[in-house]
Amino acid sequence: MPKKIKKLAIYPGTFDPVTNGHISLIERGTHIFDELVVAVSMSAGKNPMFAFDERIKMITDSISKMKFPSEVRVVGFDGLLADLAVEMKASAIIRGLRAVSDFEYEFQMALMNRRIARDVETVFLMPSLSWVYLSSTIVKDVAVNGGDIGGLVPPVVKKAFKKKLKK
Repeated sequence: MPKKIKKLAIYPGTFDPVTNGHISLIERGTHIFDELVVAVSMSAGKNPMFAFDERIKMITDSISKMKFPSEVRVVGFDGLLADLAVEMKASAIIRGLRAVSDFEYEFQMALMNRRIARDVETVFLMPSLSWVYLSSTIVKDVAVNGGDIGGLVPPVVKKAFKKKLKK
């Protein structure tokens, strides 16, 4: 019998910050793939609120005690996602879709990634219904304006916001 090839997927993002919607997609991805790499993009052009290392740590801490059906690891990267996918021998890139408005941009990115990395498919997943409206931008807006983000983000992220907003 031929040896089964492990299917590795990359779930990329800026994760500024990681939300419960992101965690939902990580969990869903582990039910489909043998290994999931959460790839935190440096995204300096986006001017993130949290530093690159802080974002990596928040995701790592958020998922560290969770049980998944497959292996999950967190890496940071700078550059083209398609190049990372080829380097890691990924079979797929996971992208989240919350609404139809996300589709056009994600579709263009998927086609460009396919042009660069022919053997890497893009898989679109929707978060759980309870997180469809949620984005990192909304979380930041609520937190910066004194709203309660408890229940929208993992506890480690809520704690990081408190610390950051005190400064």
